[in-house]
Amino acid sequence: MGSQVVQTLRQGVWASLTGGWYHNPEQNKFNNSCHLYLWMFLLMLPLSLNLALPPTTTTLSIYCTSVTVFFIVIKMVNYRLHLMFNQGDIVAQNSVPDISKGVDKKSDASDSCLPSLSHNIYSPFEGLNISHAQEEDSLDELSETSTQEKPSRKLYYKLKVFPGKWVNILYDRLTLIALLDRNEDMTENMVAVFLAFLVAFLGFVLLNEGCFKDIWVFQFCLVIASCQYSLLKRVQPDAASPTHGHNQIVIYSRAAYFCMFCGLIWILEIVLRTPDLPVSTVYGITIVTSDMDIHVVKLDVDLIFTGFTYCFPVTFLLGLFPQINTFVIYFLEQIDMHFFGGTAATGLPSAAYCIVRSLIALSLLYGFCLGALKEPWDEQHIPALFSGFCALLVVLSYHLSRQSSDPSVFLNLVLIIIYDLYFMLQKEILLSDLVVCILASVLTFAITASTVFLSLRPFVSIVLYALAATVGFVTHYLIPQLRKHHPWLWISHPVLKSKEYSQFEPREDAHLMWFERLYVGLLTFEKYIVYPAIVLSALTNDVAQVSVSRSSCDVLLMTVAGMKLLRASFCNPSYQFFTLIFTIIFFEFDCSSASETFLLNFFLMSIVFNKLWDLLHKLHFILLYIAPWQIAWGSAFHAFAQPFAVPHILTIYFAMLLLQTFITTLFYTPLSPFLGSAIFITSYPRPVKFWERNYNTKRIDNSNSRLVSQVDKETGCDDNNLNSIFYEYLTRSLQHSICGDLMLGRWGNYCAGDCFILASDYLNVLVHLIEVGNGLVTFQLRGLEFRGTYCQQREVEAITEGVEEDDSCCCCEPGHLPHVLSCNAAFNLRWLAWEVTTTKYLLEGYSISENNAATMLQVYDLRKLLITYYLKSIIYYLVISPKLQIWVKDQSMQEALQSYTKWHHIEKDPAVFSMKIDEDYVHCLQGVTRASYCNVYLEWIQYCANKLKEPVDSDEDSPLVTLCFALSVLGRRSLSTAAHNRSNSLESFLYGFNTLFKGDFRIAAKDEWVFADMDLLQTAVAPAVRMSLKLHQGHFTSLEETEEPAVLYEAISNYRTSLVICHESDPAWRRAVLSSRDTLLTLRHMVDEGVDEYMLYKRHLIFKVIKINKECVRGLWAGQQQELIFLRNRNPERGSIQNSKQAL
Repeated sequence: MGSQVVQTLRQGVWASLTGGWYHNPEQNKFNNSCHLYLWMFLLMLPLSLNLALPPTTTTLSIYCTSVTVFFIVIKMVNYRLHLMFNQGDIVAQNSVPDISKGVDKKSDASDSCLPSLSHNIYSPFEGLNISHAQEEDSLDELSETSTQEKPSRKLYYKLKVFPGKWVNILYDRLTLIALLDRNEDMTENMVAVFLAFLVAFLGFVLLNEGCFKDIWVFQFCLVIASCQYSLLKRVQPDAASPTHGHNQIVIYSRAAYFCMFCGLIWILEIVLRTPDLPVSTVYGITIVTSDMDIHVVKLDVDLIFTGFTYCFPVTFLLGLFPQINTFVIYFLEQIDMHFFGGTAATGLPSAAYCIVRSLIALSLLYGFCLGALKEPWDEQHIPALFSGFCALLVVLSYHLSRQSSDPSVFLNLVLIIIYDLYFMLQKEILLSDLVVCILASVLTFAITASTVFLSLRPFVSIVLYALAATVGFVTHYLIPQLRKHHPWLWISHPVLKSKEYSQFEPREDAHLMWFERLYVGLLTFEKYIVYPAIVLSALTNDVAQVSVSRSSCDVLLMTVAGMKLLRASFCNPSYQFFTLIFTIIFFEFDCSSASETFLLNFFLMSIVFNKLWDLLHKLHFILLYIAPWQIAWGSAFHAFAQPFAVPHILTIYFAMLLLQTFITTLFYTPLSPFLGSAIFITSYPRPVKFWERNYNTKRIDNSNSRLVSQVDKETGCDDNNLNSIFYEYLTRSLQHSICGDLMLGRWGNYCAGDCFILASDYLNVLVHLIEVGNGLVTFQLRGLEFRGTYCQQREVEAITEGVEEDDSCCCCEPGHLPHVLSCNAAFNLRWLAWEVTTTKYLLEGYSISENNAATMLQVYDLRKLLITYYLKSIIYYLVISPKLQIWVKDQSMQEALQSYTKWHHIEKDPAVFSMKIDEDYVHCLQGVTRASYCNVYLEWIQYCANKLKEPVDSDEDSPLVTLCFALSVLGRRSLSTAAHNRSNSLESFLYGFNTLFKGDFRIAAKDEWVFADMDLLQTAVAPAVRMSLKLHQGHFTSLEETEEPAVLYEAISNYRTSLVICHESDPAWRRAVLSSRDTLLTLRHMVDEGVDEYMLYKRHLIFKVIKINKECVRGLWAGQQQELIFLRNRNPERGSIQNSKQAL
């Protein structure tokens, strides 16, 4: 524990402060010395130049040139050395250790990896290596002084310097990677050199401008050195890295943030020095008025941005800045969502695509609106250009709300337009959008041109506001509350129940209820009629006022506000009515003097309310997490941290926690409990899709694993890999149903970023909504395995337990009113970060029937029955094979099976045959004979042969019986071999049977005749193993299958066509599940849990839909990521995953 703390302090804390430099005792002195001198050089160079030379352009050029050349040399040498290692041109030389320096070599044993340069002269004629005479003399002296030392063999790498000449280098790749970070290609080297130059240029420009004085010059030079050093040697672990080990993107983060902050400081310095700055007044606040105000603003800007720059080491230590690609996604996404009404992004290309299309639409709309203002305005006439602008605004907003943020969809659309226009018109979505856009443009143009909004104001606006408030209250508050599992957390059951609520096991699709029809109707009326009318009315009235001043800034603001409000209404109007009501009340009664136009007020309040909802979720999460009766005490750290958190809790509304909450709300940043304790710390900003890594499970099966892993051990035998196919199928089911179910209100109110848990008897998944558009939803799904630890078991109990039977109130049990929860139950439900919204949500999936194979095969008679089914299945598959005629007539195969044709031939192997499990075993002969085999299986052979269209000889002496007998011996011997010749042991028998079930047959020397045609194994023996499992399982419900050949034959034929039986590592298993086969059967062998039979039935699964506080999920995810990656705590009982029933 102590060594881990020291290592974290050295590699995590100190390295984060210095940009990556620290003393590593595990490395040699050469590496540690190089790291120290590199860091000192990068620190002292700008400091000395700034102190010694005047702040001129020449000094700036000297510094930038020095840094650029320095980085170019280091990066090129590093790149060439790695290229040398990749080529692997090695030269072996003999060398004798220097005895006179033996003591030094022992003391410096850790420096054995120093680069040793050996210049060699090569003959142009012979190409031979001619060593220097001095080296020969030294070798002679060494041989004279010590005859006991033998020459040691050293391996040198050839580093080509010029054509035909190279240098031998004694070095290795691992030591080089420990010295400098590896850059994969030339592009990364160029980016690193450019960032180093940019850091040097912007940093020294600010030094020349005099932005830093006294001791702060040294602090700023230290920040410059840390940013430049991180381009040579990264910080690992980095507090902002979402992955373990090497992260190429984090290397550039410090330098990129430094360039951004210094660039902003420099630009603001230039702008604030500009005379005659424009005066702006927004909501009664005048921004720039005089030189004195400019000076005050300059001081504030310098204080904020330079303060952030000073704190770079501490900021990166605390992990307050994400890696640079995450920041770009976050920044573009926030702008697109809050200013243009866009949806969340799924990646960097997605974020760039969304912001570009929003800017293109804005530019087009701005031009139309600006042109409309040049026309004359009055209450009796509205310019046609403005009506066209309104129509275009509605059409573009509607179309953008229907488009995904994934740019690949747009690229595919472009390809379709180019290559097949007719195919494009057949697309249902595009055809629907085309029709709706045409109708919407015509109606909008007609309504705005009719002057109804100007002639009937303010009556129209009042009616629209009242209508929006009423419809919104009913649609987004009243109906969802009545459909919840516990409406208002007081009623014990839903008021509006679905048809499936009272059914135990629904067998049909979910029935469409009357209140769902009402919900969809109100929702459609609200987002397609009410809110577009409100926006168009406000836009018409506001533009009529702006047409007098003709301010281009006001036109731009109104265009942005109109597009944002329309897109947000089309995508998800769940909280629009509340924002509208508050906007009217606040700006009409509370702050009427500061009111701007209604459209701008509504636009501002939509942003403010978005942040207020986040603040409410954060406060809810904090209060329920630190409640004294719910604080976690699971880990050793909690015993230390929780008492210190008491002042932290008592001053929640007055101290640092409240400030952190407001700051994190403003920047959409998770607030995470430190190591699962009640002490909260701020994490770095994340986009809506806060999982930065790709956590998609890569399923391992026989198609993508090595053969040796399939033979020596189970392929992908862990639960996560085996169960991943069920989650994949569930994901595909949700792709077809989630958008429609959300629009029907079956998940309650929702918005981008919400998190839900779907919980059933066998599957538990976390669904994270990322992008919520108009008729489209992008989501992530993560499988949850609620088993293995006590904490997980408590969480399952919390999900499944019912509170309807709770009769307590405080410390007594007076009962409760009918259909109402008790006081304690209602109180406890209010102190949870999650809420059950639906109890009977139907989704197509697989019901898993699990049976313990050990229990079913514990008795010897049941094992004998399984072997009997096994041999009968071999006969069945052999007879129905299309190659049967070839096999029975093959002379070479008949010669190999000559011994099996004799009636007195006995198979006596005691490890294979036993009276306990073989029905044809002859006790007096201690084995199995052809006669005993025919006594048991001849009737079955003849029945199967009679079912063929082409007759086959099946009497006792026929080749068919011989082949069946030989295959029965081969099958049993293979089972014994797989069971390590211990078939009497249940564990060995199950292991051997599972080995055959997955297709691993170990053929003995006596059975090598089967290699004449491998189809005998693949089409007869292998499927027989799997069919015998199903027959043995069906034996407990259909006993007549073993007695009547006709019934058994019919059962096998039915199972063969309707049932998929294979091992889970077989690619056919995945294909069967994803193709929605009705019934599947497999055998799973777990090392610790034994062997289980899994029967899958396709049906409608019942899930509970549980909505979780999204800030709770984001905060706990950020805390666990920090503990795992930065603090490197992988203890299964670590603090961040302790039992927290209130937060799951």
